[in-house]
Amino acid sequence: MAERTAEPMSWLTVETPLPSGPLHVAVTARGVAAVGYLGRAGERPRCTDESRIAAVAGRVGEYLAGRRRQLDLPIDWALSTGPHRAVLQTLLREVPFGRTITYGELAARSGVFGGIEEPGLAARTVGQMMAANPVALLVPCHRVVAADGIGGFGGGRVGIDVKRWLLTLEGVLEPTLDWNGPL
Repeated sequence: MAERTAEPMSWLTVETPLPSGPLHVAVTARGVAAVGYLGRAGERPRCTDESRIAAVAGRVGEYLAGRRRQLDLPIDWALSTGPHRAVLQTLLREVPFGRTITYGELAARSGVFGGIEEPGLAARTVGQMMAANPVALLVPCHRVVAADGIGGFGGGRVGIDVKRWLLTLEGVLEPTLDWNGPL
């Protein structure tokens, strides 16, 4: 099957209570193509489609306020291909709100690492795939954890704080005294 070509993207910014600040979201005619936690929108083409802006901002806002468990936004998968897309689609399909999976378990469930015998290689590769997830939050890479703890998350310390915030929102972690999310 031939890969689809990428469609033109336009960007919108969604204010959030996340430790990273606003989300920067790229949309195409097919759906959400990219989500970024860190950085500025910069000189990217701005989304002017009010219905798309309202849908994305509304659903993300409801999710982060604890009023929605699924974003239910269409995804444009053009920025992920092959095994990477297969792993992301397995995560989206099999790990619901409030649940986690280890890097190794996701590697096994995805079915794309058959024949790899080096211990930990498939799990490490899944970790790299999660770091390169173009549609973070929609494909909830924050739900993928290490066998012995929370694991990593892109963006250094702020990224880990975002992962903890999202896992607290979903009830996986207990709120701390400085929790600023919905109760």
